[in-house]
Amino acid sequence: QVQVVESGGGSARTGGSLRLSCTVSGDAFDTSTIGWYRRPPGKEREFLAQINKKGETYYRATMQGRFIISRDNVNKTVHLQISNLEIEDTAVYYCKAGTIWGQGTQVTISS
Repeated sequence: QVQVVESGGGSARTGGSLRLSCTVSGDAFDTSTIGWYRRPPGKEREFLAQINKKGETYYRATMQGRFIISRDNVNKTVHLQISNLEIEDTAVYYCKAGTIWGQGTQVTISS
């Protein structure tokens, strides 16, 4: 059974950085495109970035620059580095491997 587990969320200040991690069990890591999404308070879930098994990346246009997605094939983990944090980055961040969603990790940004 595929498991998708996010970690690395928490509280941070504006201007800082965070690295979120998504660990995917089983063969899904090697075969799936893995993406990061987020749901800000009171808003719909939105796509941020994805990386495929070849390491090719794709970003939502407005996110490129502050967000960097990468994969660690040894530890079967995909990271999302967020720099220059903004209040608007406050959200629950989700990872999706193929069609399997994780439970999400809360990120709260304050000034």
